[in-house]
Parts: sequence; C-alpha cells; structure tokens
Amino acid sequence: MHEVFDTALGTNLLHANQHLAAHNRDRFDGADVVCLNLMSSPGSGKTALLEAALPLLTRELRVAIVEGDMTTQLDADRLRACGVPVIAINTGRACHLDAKMVSGGLLQLEQDIAALTEFDVVIVENVGNLVCPAEFEVGEHAKVALLSVTEGEDKPLKYPLMFQEADCLLITKTDLAPFLDIDCDRLASNVRQLNPDVDILELSAKTGVGIDAWVQWVRDRVATIRHTRKSEVVV
Repeated sequence: MHEVFDTALGTNLLHANQHLAAHNRDRFDGADVVCLNLMSSPGSGKTALLEAALPLLTRELRVAIVEGDMTTQLDADRLRACGVPVIAINTGRACHLDAKMVSGGLLQLEQDIAALTEFDVVIVENVGNLVCPAEFEVGEHAKVALLSVTEGEDKPLKYPLMFQEADCLLITKTDLAPFLDIDCDRLASNVRQLNPDVDILELSAKTGVGIDAWVQWVRDRVATIRHTRKSEVVV
C-alpha cells in the first residue's frame, strides 16, 4: 500500500483510514452483513449495473446502497427507484469515499431506515475515479472494479492499483465492442498480468448479457464470507 502523508499535520492518512475501515468491517461482521465496494472511472456503468442487477439480487438478499458522488443525488435517485434503501454521500471536492464517510453513511442508514442487522449486503458505489478509491478501504469484504470497453485495453497497465486490488473485474458495455477497436481477451490478459487470481466477467447492463453471472458471483461471495465467519466463531 502506498504512503500518503498530510505534510501539515504529519499524519499518515492511509494508516488512520485503515483503522476506521477495520472498525467499519467489525460493524459489518457483527451484523452478519457483507460489504462490496464498486470502483471505476466515471461513466463505466456502476449505476447501470446496479439498476440491472438489483431486481435479481433482492429476490434472495436484503440490499442497501451507499452512493458516493462529488455532487448531486442523480445516481442515488436512480437506485431509489429500484426500491432499495440508498444513503447518498456528496464528497464535495474529494475524489473517493473513505472509511469515515462510509461510517457516517452507516449511521444515517441505521437512524433513518433500519438497523444494519436488517440487511444482508451493503454495496458501496464509490466516486468515479480510477486511482483514489483503490487507495482508501472503507471496510469492504470485496472490491469489484468495472472497466468499460470504451476505455481501452491499456487502462489496467496505466492505472494498475485498482486492478491489483480487485476481487472481481467487470468488463462493461460489451454491446459496444463490435463498434470499437477493442480486444476483450487482451484487456483481460493485461489485468491478469497484475492480478492472476481475479474473477473476470463480461457484461452489458443494456442488453442484460452477463448480469446473471455477476448476481451469482455476489450470492456466492456472500455465502462464502458468512460461512467463513461462522467457522471462525466455532473455532
């Protein structure tokens, strides 16, 4: 993990954030909730992915969203229309959500909507940025990175940290691939150079192709994390 310093305060910002992220994770674990952190550049399709996936996810899982944007509640309103609880966080000038912001979002969720124990999954839709969201953990159990075919095959090599950190990579907007000079296999190969074990799925929120596969990935990840928790308690 890279070192980021506030020279005025002499404080290691990442160390302080990691402490708060661990506290958030303890809150999730105590409530038997799984947290997923969705990260990508602006316009890669995070909100569209959730709009397509939520009707399937909510058949079996109780889902809440923490929606991060620099300004406006446009994306939050789109997700509220899907019938799930959404907490909107406007970061102002900050290009990412950090653990303190998400902690505040969880407090608002419990004050305004329901106790954390009433949910199975909290999905954090991070601010659109290919760099900073990967630096600052928020207490998540898994990171999901999105990269649209419109961004090109070289982005993982130019902005490696997010793809090194990801547990799952979603190659989005694949319905546009026939109209672009893009090789999805080469894109995936570039990612695997950085992260050999990452799960890679191709999908299109517009056509629905691949949405079922990602929903199943979420279900499987939630089941695995919960099983691991129970095993640790027994031990």
